[in-house]
Amino acid sequence: MTQWTSAVGAPQLARLIGSQRTADGNGGRRVPAYRALADGVRLLVLEGRIPVAARLPAERELAAALAVSRTTVAAAYEALRTDGFLESRRGAGSWTSVPAGNPLPTRGLEPLPPEATGTMIDLGCAALPAPEPWLTRAFQGALADLPPYAHTHGDYPAGLPALRQALADRYTARGVPTMPEQIMVTTGAMGAAAAICRLMAPRGERIAVDHPSYANILQLMRDAGARLVPVAMADGLAGWDLPAWRQTLRAAAPRMAYVVADFHNPTGALATEDQRRDLVAAARAAGAALVVDESMADLALDPALAAEPPRPVAAFDPGGSTVITVGSASKALWAGLRIGWVRATPDVIRSLIAARAHADLGSPVLEQLAIAWLMAADGWEEAIAIRRDRARENRDSLVAAVREHLPDWEFTVPHGGLTLWARTGGLSGSRIAEAGERLGVRVPSGPRFGVDGAFEGYVRLPFTVAGPVATQAATRLAAAARLVASGAAIEAEAPRTFVA
Repeated sequence: MTQWTSAVGAPQLARLIGSQRTADGNGGRRVPAYRALADGVRLLVLEGRIPVAARLPAERELAAALAVSRTTVAAAYEALRTDGFLESRRGAGSWTSVPAGNPLPTRGLEPLPPEATGTMIDLGCAALPAPEPWLTRAFQGALADLPPYAHTHGDYPAGLPALRQALADRYTARGVPTMPEQIMVTTGAMGAAAAICRLMAPRGERIAVDHPSYANILQLMRDAGARLVPVAMADGLAGWDLPAWRQTLRAAAPRMAYVVADFHNPTGALATEDQRRDLVAAARAAGAALVVDESMADLALDPALAAEPPRPVAAFDPGGSTVITVGSASKALWAGLRIGWVRATPDVIRSLIAARAHADLGSPVLEQLAIAWLMAADGWEEAIAIRRDRARENRDSLVAAVREHLPDWEFTVPHGGLTLWARTGGLSGSRIAEAGERLGVRVPSGPRFGVDGAFEGYVRLPFTVAGPVATQAATRLAAAARLVASGAAIEAEAPRTFVA
């Protein structure tokens, strides 16, 4: 039995090697061609651009694609095996791996209680304060609407009819005709994702995921026993590598694929309409359910994009048989509003509702009424406008502070969402996170958002602070980076498990 779960073709690997940055990491020393090739593959694995357990091309094929000798490729593969980044078996080929002891300790940060933060700048969670006065108004309206529901048993496994209708109307207005029977209200996007995983990908099934991807969803899938098949995102905000997606869906045959097409968490990338169309076509051809997380879809920070966003991914699935959409009020409005939803075909929704009896039964009625009130009173758009203004101000402050105090860090400024994905100048993101907490700033390191130790050279920075606080956060991160660069000893803690 082979040990690999996906495959990287020779042309694809040659393209990835050729696209790597040319910065000299060898102090000006020339290295042999085989060593340069081995280092290039190792970096691609560590950055998540080639997944662990991916089958590499045969030596002869790769040599032809790179226009080098087969001896060079054979020596590079042997060096990778020695370093622990490649495993081989006669008749099964060679596939990527990570050495024993890797990954380095990662940082998963539970949110600090507000009264416990003190002088700590908490960048662990991508969450902002509520957009007042709309949150208070929504709950006042919900309390006024509550009495008829209080005379019932209060269990609504599919969600309140008023909210299902409001969500269906909202999808229809966005260009995706939807009936209330196509909506199930859930306890946040995580509740939606958990329900879909239980239905679509039982334990042991493969799920293709963006790489990097949202940390808590990755952990949810691991805990459910899924076999994650990562598909590398393109550099910067280019987003989705469609040839890689098509190849992975064909080769790995996953039951389900999970993507964040709207202001991707953590990179901030926004899928183009062509990418959306191609993702749906690739999933349909492979027979995979395409689960699209729209938790960040309302958070376009550039006014032109907010006025004319791309169509939902579901708009490219007119039959409705491929795309399952997840939405949430928690990122768009306030993390304390634990209301999410699923849009799918009526038969899928019926199956999800039937299975819910063994999970959480239903979502809080008062919070559902609050969301329904916002949508009926046009308060949703007003509240979202407040959220966008604050996030835009925070983004611009944080970007300016990081550019000033950490000029070696590389990132592309996203057009929306709540997160900045920063390459840490060749330093360990895990070590920077450890040093940063000692210096009064908490950040999650890259490996929390990857599979098998990828993205060690990254951290995620959410748009949750502005002005002098953003400057102070960047100053402390710069001090942490200097500590790591100097090799100063850092006391490691046991990894934690939460990143919002």
